[in-house]
Amino acid sequence: MKILHVVNRYYPFIGGTENYVYNLSRELVKLGHEVTVVCAAEPKRNSETIEGVRVVRLNYAFKIANTNVAFFLPFEIMRTDFDVLHTYIPHPWSADWAAWIACIKNKPLVLTYNNDIPEKGKYQILTWIYNRLFLRIILRIARIIICTQEKYAEYSKLLRQIKERDKIIAIPCGVDVEQFFPIKRNMTQTKRIFFLSVLDEFHRYKGLDYLLEAFSQVLNKRKDVSLFIGGEGVLKEEYENKARKRGISDYVVFLGCIPASDLNRYFNECDIFVLPSISSDQEGFGIVLLEAMACAKPVITTSIVGPAEQIRQWDAGLIAEPRNVDALAAALMQLLGDHNRAQAMGQRARQLAEQKYGWRSVAQQMETLYTEVLREYSVKFSSLKQK
Repeated sequence: MKILHVVNRYYPFIGGTENYVYNLSRELVKLGHEVTVVCAAEPKRNSETIEGVRVVRLNYAFKIANTNVAFFLPFEIMRTDFDVLHTYIPHPWSADWAAWIACIKNKPLVLTYNNDIPEKGKYQILTWIYNRLFLRIILRIARIIICTQEKYAEYSKLLRQIKERDKIIAIPCGVDVEQFFPIKRNMTQTKRIFFLSVLDEFHRYKGLDYLLEAFSQVLNKRKDVSLFIGGEGVLKEEYENKARKRGISDYVVFLGCIPASDLNRYFNECDIFVLPSISSDQEGFGIVLLEAMACAKPVITTSIVGPAEQIRQWDAGLIAEPRNVDALAAALMQLLGDHNRAQAMGQRARQLAEQKYGWRSVAQQMETLYTEVLREYSVKFSSLKQK
């Protein structure tokens, strides 16, 4: 099968969607498929083949919010031979062209819908127009819409309006349990809390503001703890100033951009990983949680994040309500104060990651989906020819 992924950016760019497409693509190659990825050249690299995946990188003219605008994208999609086209929201431009060209070439479009595009900030008018016009067209064209968590079709303002409910299915994100694994480390007196995200306006929904406030409450009760913040972005200075104003900057370490090769080490060096996401319509899943869990770390997250329910069922971490600083601080204090409980949770987190979220299982589910979609298209095309 020839599979084309059209996405905003690709590995080695670090981000939720980018990691998703990278891992899914290489697993599909291992299953015997021919996979091509077309994306913007961020970071600046030439087209190349990575682990069997053909990656076509296109120069982009500029960026609007989190979207790279590459003018040659439609021409590259048109000249690429594929059986099924898979694209992603929230990435306007790449998803729009993918949808239109799938129609032109009479090929099935599979859409992974990670989260809604928020209508706020300086692009509020543009996103308002986009959501009500162009995004609705993509949703209509897509044969299948994939959510990474079952509840998201209820959270999303747009998806819950779709009448054809059978075209929306849930396939979870995955984690590479060979790349992310537990490493024994020497115990230190200082406990480490770890948070990882892109520090820009688009990712404000990851809840770092609330984590900083909750961490200041923790420091009122104990001083043997530090907060490590991984990620780079235009809001980094703002977060540094907030830590300084709260008087906690001596206990907060901003790590900047962490290379992919170092992520496993940073996950293993922490005692607790926290993802306190606050927006149900923006948080599609939370892949970094799975990476921390694969490293046998107890996690703290909110009820809107993809694996939250299974984390609760497996007792692999603690779940707080979004925007509830007191509940987040209390969860931190619970795990910081009970080492044995935290370790046991971490072991169960590793088991959960292995059994439910391995990339091979996710790729096999996707392979089955592609096959079914192609079969439907083949039957439909044959009936049209007979008419």
